[in-house]
Amino acid sequence: MYARLRPWLFRLDAERAHAMTLRLLQAAAAIGAGRAALRRAFADKIPERPVELLGLRFRNPVGLAAGYDKEARCLAGLACLGFGHIEFGTVTVEPQAGNPRPRLFRLPDDQALINRMGFPNPGLARLRERLSRRRAPGVVVGVSIGKGKDTSLDEAQRDYVDLWRGLGPLVDYVAVNVSSPNTLGLRDLQARAYLERLLTALGAARVEGRRRVPLLVKLAPDLEPRELDEALDVIRGTGMDGVIAVNTTVARPALRSPHAGEAGGLSGKPLFEKALSIVEMIVRRTHGQLPVVAVGGIDGPEAAGAMLAAGASLVQVYTGLVYHGPGLVRDIVRDLA
Repeated sequence: MYARLRPWLFRLDAERAHAMTLRLLQAAAAIGAGRAALRRAFADKIPERPVELLGLRFRNPVGLAAGYDKEARCLAGLACLGFGHIEFGTVTVEPQAGNPRPRLFRLPDDQALINRMGFPNPGLARLRERLSRRRAPGVVVGVSIGKGKDTSLDEAQRDYVDLWRGLGPLVDYVAVNVSSPNTLGLRDLQARAYLERLLTALGAARVEGRRRVPLLVKLAPDLEPRELDEALDVIRGTGMDGVIAVNTTVARPALRSPHAGEAGGLSGKPLFEKALSIVEMIVRRTHGQLPVVAVGGIDGPEAAGAMLAAGASLVQVYTGLVYHGPGLVRDIVRDLA
């Protein structure tokens, strides 16, 4: 079905098409019959392949990366598609409109996307209210948090701690996004001085909570080996629970599609080999003792299997869904089972 729908969707602006699919999914999941139909079509056809990690039970190793459902509007519908976990956001303390449009571009000849969204989201208060009213049953839910565009690097830890305190009690894990290329200066937070201060503050805030919610740090694929080593030293030294590898890249490998020169972060198939090498490096340098969630160019069972074979515990998809549709989750898990 998706193969028939995709040409029609691809005639629309990329962001408009994405918003339309989310609205349709949200509408379908708003009633019991709709959720049941979605589960029959997707989740019920996916075998159980549970993963025990971070003190959580994931029904399978395939999750949805942050950025797909930025506002946590479709958690119930997405859960019916069979994901083992869903990560929403990135969320900032104050509402943000994000960068000017157009800001999302398809590169179909490369099976890729370029985005410069800039964390558009309704802000902490609205997301907290939304999550307090409803949750997605049967699936692990995480949130990606980031600093606001007007927050200085020296004040960034305040944003992250406020987000942790506001959303941490309502989710299963929190992803600390210090690696998006679309918020000015954000990637500087991966440097030792900033990262150590930030993660130490988050670790102290976590002690205040009633339960220990896992904290994972999302890293960029563009770190030099020395920078990656320093970031891993800080992550382990501050007691973080794992790493998400990787975010989008500012590099531009040989691309064939129109829009290849657009500014922003590149995701999809051209990112896979780089993402895989970073996952391998992290596993090797931490002796497999730091859980890794792999993301970047995972578009089928072969790519997912390579990430898991490299030492990742879980994988996430995003761009692959755009090109292959919601059946991608089923195809990956079936092949791995």
